[in-house]
Amino acid sequence: MNLPTELFGTVLVVHTPDELCHDQVERFAEFMAAQRPSQIVLDMGQTELIDSDGLTALVDTQDKLQSEAGDLKIATGNGISRKVLELTRLDQQLEVYESVVEAVNSFQ
Repeated sequence: MNLPTELFGTVLVVHTPDELCHDQVERFAEFMAAQRPSQIVLDMGQTELIDSDGLTALVDTQDKLQSEAGDLKIATGNGISRKVLELTRLDQQLEVYESVVEAVNSFQ
């Protein structure tokens, strides 16, 4: 899986796919593991479908980054992905921002 990325100083923004489900999770995890910046924002604005495997991949990515003195933050103005994060209460474990700019600025 090759996801679009942007670098803002030391913060890497990764644009997630439309679906983050069982079929994509292994490739997503491999892609995220290959990234070197330890400060990452996932732009989930286009993600409309996320299942339990996708949610687990988010938490695993955060755990890996935090073990390396980094962090993962989520940016989404998308009502669907935001609602999934709220219903699963992952919005209390992952820092969720309305926009990429807010999430990137939170690292400073």
